[in-house]
Amino acid sequence: MKSPCRAPVSTETAPSLIRLGPEDLHDCLALDQLALGGLWTSEQWHTELQELRRPCLGLRLQQHLLGVACGWLVVDELHITAVAVDPAQRRQGLGRRLVLALLQEARNLGALHATLEVSATNGAAVALYAACGFRTAGVRRGYYSNGDDALVQWLRIQEAEKVRIAAHS
Repeated sequence: MKSPCRAPVSTETAPSLIRLGPEDLHDCLALDQLALGGLWTSEQWHTELQELRRPCLGLRLQQHLLGVACGWLVVDELHITAVAVDPAQRRQGLGRRLVLALLQEARNLGALHATLEVSATNGAAVALYAACGFRTAGVRRGYYSNGDDALVQWLRIQEAEKVRIAAHS
């Protein structure tokens, strides 16, 4: 099993954005454990990585999986199900790169809107999604097993394209 990279990403080497598949299962499980504390089971990851209407993108530096962003396409809406970045690689723009790429992938597959839930207490994730153009549309009280509320966030994917273009300007 390949392990997530533990050294900061070199500015000389940019990670490659890839579409993840079943062959990436072990890397996704390792990153999930490291970054999310084991959010999904092996079976859940297997399903996520196998279905075409569940795009799952990753950033890889050599053999190391640095981050993932996954979602489900339901009619014309992307529901983002997981975003994870190796803790040793955070605050380098990898999460933002992954989310914007996932939104572009969803747009290419016909999605017009995107939604997600994020813990109200996860300031870094809330800031990431805001930087990508998401806005809070509601609150699910006590949504998480620890009792935290979930912020329901929503985005018109066309707006994310403006964020992506501005990020590359």
